[in-house]
Formats: sequence, structure tokens, C-alpha cells
Amino acid sequence: MEMYNRSWIGQELTVKRSTDTTLVNRSGIVVDETRNTLSLIEGEQTIVLNKTSITFTIGNSDVAIEGAMVNQRPEDRIHRTYRMA
Repeated sequence: MEMYNRSWIGQELTVKRSTDTTLVNRSGIVVDETRNTLSLIEGEQTIVLNKTSITFTIGNSDVAIEGAMVNQRPEDRIHRTYRMA
């Protein structure tokens, strides 16, 4: 669960599942996070992903994070307690 409560900026993010199949397996370095989006640098371009439409991993962790569960500002997410089913 500690992966949910960390800052993700500067970490590598990999999309594992998405409602948009073109996003699956895309990865990059997180450069910004808002309440609803994550911005990544992928190669030479910056892409913006909607959190609610993706499931992703951070770094080399095998914890899959549902974007819809972390749909709050990063400063609020860091201090929140998450319960898993």
C-alpha cells in the first residue's frame, strides 16, 4: 500500500490496463500529477493520461494501481488510508 502514498513524480509509470487499448503498455517518467491526470515524458513527447481510464504500476513494483481509486489531488492522496478488497 505504500505505493499509493508516495509521490510519483520522477518515477516510471507503465499502463497495464485501459479503456483505450492504445495506452496499454505505454510507459514514461511522471512529470506532473493533478486530481484527474498524470503527465508523462515518453521519449521526446509529453502525454497526459486520465487517471480514471487506466490501471498502472509505478517503478518496478508489481502493485497494480486503479487510477479511479487515486482520483484526488496528490497532496491529499499521500495522507489517505486505502483499503483493499
